[in-house]
Amino acid sequence: MPVRDVLQTLGDLVAINSVNPSYDNGVPEAAVGAYVERYFAGHGIETTRQEVLPGRWNVLARLPGRNAGRRVVLEAHMDTVSVSGMTIPPFEPAVRDGKLYGRGSCDTKAGLAAMMHAMAALKDEGMAPPCEVLLAATVDEEHTFHGVVRLCDGLKADGAIVAEPTEMRVVSASKGVLRFRIKTRGKAAHSAKPHLGVNAISHMAAVIQALDQQSRTLAARSHPLLGPATLNIGQIHGGEQINFVPDRCEIAIDRRLIPGEDPEQVWAGYALLAAQLGAEAERPMIADGAMETASDSDLVHAAQRVLVDLGRPIAPVGVPFGSDASKLYRQGIPSIIFGPGSIDRAHAAVEYVECDQVLEAAAFYRRFLLDFQPT
Repeated sequence: MPVRDVLQTLGDLVAINSVNPSYDNGVPEAAVGAYVERYFAGHGIETTRQEVLPGRWNVLARLPGRNAGRRVVLEAHMDTVSVSGMTIPPFEPAVRDGKLYGRGSCDTKAGLAAMMHAMAALKDEGMAPPCEVLLAATVDEEHTFHGVVRLCDGLKADGAIVAEPTEMRVVSASKGVLRFRIKTRGKAAHSAKPHLGVNAISHMAAVIQALDQQSRTLAARSHPLLGPATLNIGQIHGGEQINFVPDRCEIAIDRRLIPGEDPEQVWAGYALLAAQLGAEAERPMIADGAMETASDSDLVHAAQRVLVDLGRPIAPVGVPFGSDASKLYRQGIPSIIFGPGSIDRAHAAVEYVECDQVLEAAAFYRRFLLDFQPT
């Protein structure tokens, strides 16, 4: 697995604009998907397209294993977040001081490139892994997860690794996320006679105070890898202009979930609280449960054996961010998150990934595929 080839593939992927179409200057992931197809065709590996949305499709690559009844999934998303606010050229990959720069370099085209090369290396070397390998390059992770949801439709597997920047640590637990809005209604009036109106913003202040008070109770229950659940009010909108009594106000809430919390039940609790205060909680925009794969699972043990040989820490960790892994986990597939780079570089004005981690990740994925034999 030549060093230059892995980094060249990563550079090629970064040079392709795959900003999620839901963001400014976004486009479908088709160009990245076509690149992945050409790469695998060059190594004699079968690929298929899985239609997700018009003009947007997952790419599935398969490598047969010795046991046709067993399967392991490698998954990485092809889309990126917006390039708004970036202070470096987003689609001009550059290597400086051992780092490769550009949008998506860290999140998560580095993991995708490493997975592609790991799979191709086994094919080129004529080495059949114990299980069938299914590599899924998916769409829409950065917005509404349509790609992985389509992937999970009828999917069966014995384990999955999802590429995200984890600094080469095995992530066996991740928080879920619940996002929803609460609205208050008032009555418009001239600000010179506020007694003729009902101020929706003042009404919302009482709601926010109640939410803040309730969120302080979340610290009482803490997960050993993830810590406590959290709540953040990230947006507020209300009123028409300064000399009107506002007749509406709206807040947007991001609630991070820990294992054991059901998104629907959590939302129902907030809906009840809002109703008690004369407000309305809208149905969630996103309701994604937490992930927790057992630390003594075959999947985690196989990853740890490879990390021992690489001289890396082996203790599983938890992360507060969401990913496609939770959807695979809910499909009944034991899943971990693993990849090069730091989540602190993802979505950043200056995004980059450490080149040595990209190369080491490719070696990790290759050795994992040869080692993983579920019982």
